[in-house]
Amino acid sequence: MLELAGITAGYDRRDPVVRDANLTLRPGEALGLLGPSGCGKSTLARVAALLHRPDRGTVTLGGRPVTGFRHRAPRSLRTEVGVVFQQPRLSADPRLRLRDLVAEPLRATGRREGADARVAELADRVGLGADLLVRRPHEVSDGQLQRACVARALVLRPRWLVCDEMTAMLDASTTAALVAVVDEYRAETGAGLLAVGHDPVLLGRWCDRTTHWSDITAP
Repeated sequence: MLELAGITAGYDRRDPVVRDANLTLRPGEALGLLGPSGCGKSTLARVAALLHRPDRGTVTLGGRPVTGFRHRAPRSLRTEVGVVFQQPRLSADPRLRLRDLVAEPLRATGRREGADARVAELADRVGLGADLLVRRPHEVSDGQLQRACVARALVLRPRWLVCDEMTAMLDASTTAALVAVVDEYRAETGAGLLAVGHDPVLLGRWCDRTTHWSDITAP
């Protein structure tokens, strides 16, 4: 399981944006986290993705307590979580072509063998043609770039996915396509999904259950 217990986190210890949050995601489950903009959902999502160290509380992943975050997290844990952010242009290196963007986690973890085939497989799955893979972020639309970011999140075959407002900047057709990609991946692998958002209709259709921000945090 992915368990967050008593999480307090933020960017100023004197004024945390998340206070005493508790959340449990079971293997294979799709959990929606619903809440208004600015409430702290994205910060908690970053904690769940091992990208932000909480001020207090514990994160347990697959029964193992997490003691390091970002580059200090053990690789064996860090590679178990794939994450997709709301704004693809803030999470993509503008210097990289899309094929290199998708392959970035493989190269960072020394898994270069078979990388080209894996990138081609995922590009086809998310709907990126070969002509788009050679372009850089400024040469593609937000939707096309987010497709590449979803492929990047899946490239290491993670056991857990954290999608933080993944579809907020997308049109309806791209939203439907990427939700279908995530659902297909989960059906194949049994991966758990934490989907963060403010649209109850989308989360209700996408997830097995939805919890509200006010139900998991202290006031």
